[in-house]
Amino acid sequence: MRFILRRLGFYLAALAVAITINFFLPRLLPGDPAAVILGTNASKLTPDNLKAVREALGLSDAPLVQQFVIYLGRLFQGDFGISYAYFPAPVIKVISNGFLWTLLLGSVSLIISFLLGNLIGIIGSWRRGGIIDSVFPPLLIFIGSFPAFFLALGLLYTFGVKLDLLPISHAYDSKIPQGLNLAFIGSVIQHMIMPASTSILLGVGGWALGMRNVMVSVLADDYVTLAEAKGLKQFRIMFRYAARNALLPGVTGFGIALGAILSGQILIETVFSYPGLGFLLIYAVNGRDYPLMQGLFMMITTGILAANFLVDIFYTRLDPRVRAG
Repeated sequence: MRFILRRLGFYLAALAVAITINFFLPRLLPGDPAAVILGTNASKLTPDNLKAVREALGLSDAPLVQQFVIYLGRLFQGDFGISYAYFPAPVIKVISNGFLWTLLLGSVSLIISFLLGNLIGIIGSWRRGGIIDSVFPPLLIFIGSFPAFFLALGLLYTFGVKLDLLPISHAYDSKIPQGLNLAFIGSVIQHMIMPASTSILLGVGGWALGMRNVMVSVLADDYVTLAEAKGLKQFRIMFRYAARNALLPGVTGFGIALGAILSGQILIETVFSYPGLGFLLIYAVNGRDYPLMQGLFMMITTGILAANFLVDIFYTRLDPRVRAG
């Protein structure tokens, strides 16, 4: 319990720092959000008209400290303000739409890459020198070393443009009514194949190589040798004894990757015009949409901290040595 409380204090302190940076950083960017939103029409407005637009958007000329106090009060009430780019939609509504798509794409990609990569690492280390051990890890590492946008563009051109097998943008076909029907679900899956495949190819090699290296060390331990001497089945030794202990570092990595779901797909979502948080973030930065930027950064930071805290709790249950320490 003391370990959990210490970690909780650390994450709360990190969250406080993140809130402070989250407020001040966007306001240090050059340019007037009202002028950016109005574009060429800004030069046609009088100063009074421009001031009225700024007030309608919620922009203030008050000192930053005073704005920060107001921001904190609204933040604890769950009010992130009104989005400039999607005016007059509330930020929380804009983020909630993107959050669902990012969570769907990121969780599916992460779970598949984690399970597939660890399975390859387990089997490869168990049969060292075989095809799975000598071919798959280096090949997957080579593929995963490509930049995300390069790999995404390659898949988009090959399967979307050249072969015309998959849709190249958005999360679903806008002609299909949204709802829990087979047509809409099928469209969502079809649109998700290429972005999810990009994310899986980028991550599966790291999971495979990490599990393989840890498994090689674990297989040399005495308790594995004892299990083999008892005549236990190979399948049981591989998964119940060796893989279970080798999975501990992977759990930490999974927690970090789980938190990074909200921020680690910006390039992929941009290439495929996937309406997730990454796509919204690029749009918000280009439009100087301070409230939307703050809401997105807050969502991303909170997600990463919460995921790591949950991993710490899970780790104490999985490894008794952490509790003893």
